[in-house]
Amino acid sequence: MNFRKKEIDENKKKNHAILKKQLEEIRHLQSLMQEKLHTLDDMEDSNEISLTIHYSSKNQEFSKLPPKVHVSMPKLIPKPKEKEELCRLIGKLTTLSTTLEERVFTAKKPNTSVRELLDEPEVLNTIKTGHEKLYSVICLNEEEICIWTSGQTAKIICYNTQGVRSPEDNKKSGIRPNDIAVYSDGALVYSDGISTVYKVKNDQTEEIIRLQEWIPVNLCVTSSGDLLVTMFNGDETQSKVFRYSGSTVKQTDDGQPLYSGNYGHKYITENRNLDICVADSEAGAVVVVNQAGKLRFRYTGQSPSAKNKPFVPYGITTDSQSRILTSDYDNHCIHILDVDGRFLQYIDSCDLNYPVGLCVDKYDSVFVCEYHEGNLRKIRYSK
Repeated sequence: MNFRKKEIDENKKKNHAILKKQLEEIRHLQSLMQEKLHTLDDMEDSNEISLTIHYSSKNQEFSKLPPKVHVSMPKLIPKPKEKEELCRLIGKLTTLSTTLEERVFTAKKPNTSVRELLDEPEVLNTIKTGHEKLYSVICLNEEEICIWTSGQTAKIICYNTQGVRSPEDNKKSGIRPNDIAVYSDGALVYSDGISTVYKVKNDQTEEIIRLQEWIPVNLCVTSSGDLLVTMFNGDETQSKVFRYSGSTVKQTDDGQPLYSGNYGHKYITENRNLDICVADSEAGAVVVVNQAGKLRFRYTGQSPSAKNKPFVPYGITTDSQSRILTSDYDNHCIHILDVDGRFLQYIDSCDLNYPVGLCVDKYDSVFVCEYHEGNLRKIRYSK
């Protein structure tokens, strides 16, 4: 039996050595990548143009990953009884076998189908929701089986894609929800605009976030399943965006304030490139930061403006082309921007009346909340 134990121990050591070497290679590659990212951050912040001119991409070098280890575990092979030592009577173990599979990282191909903007957007449907002052709309782009709406009352009402109300999917929150969002599994989430964010699934409501010094306002569920919450502090001197995983804070704004501090809606969405886009109505600006929370740009309307009144963005959403759509409340229109904040076009020929909340479906049609009318407009704006 000592012989068999020794054989097993030798296999363990061999297996451990192979895996340890693999781990060291991966950690070394991670260290090189992190070092290169720090270099790129320094270049972005630097005014030295020669750094950019002489920069050479390391993407091809990093695309070659350490080989994947395939381990074949030892097997016990029984052996007929013979006149030999006891361990031989039990049988024998096959040797530990490992093979290395070469692999190269291949980035996912971007969506190459281009949906160009229409010269004249058109209204496809108008849903009279019955909401008194319609604030928010959200739908699941993958399924679109339910388009959720909320307004001045405690009711959160669901409609199908034809605009037919679905009584079995209506919710009564008990309070007027400040904003709504929906997870990929269909679970609904809403904020009360006081201290708490709730989640509703299978008609069961649970409190997932409760705050003491901050007041939650608007919500967005990201592609990774995190929850983004815009909020302001009790004395209305500061606003921030918090990223939650479940009930745990993963990230918040650091450094200089990015948003106006006083009370006001700050609708929020995530773009396809993982930028975070906020419509800061009090500041009259769309504020866009990258995934790390670093400011990319601020859009403050056309200059000179083609509209009569100051730019007051409320709702915000993004489409399959990473275009940003934001509603201009006082000018009764929607601004369409490209991924870098350049103005592309207005949606202003659809008789919109005080547009607020927005969301885009998988066909790049936009749903628009008309605040005072309580109507939900579905508008086709791209080919």
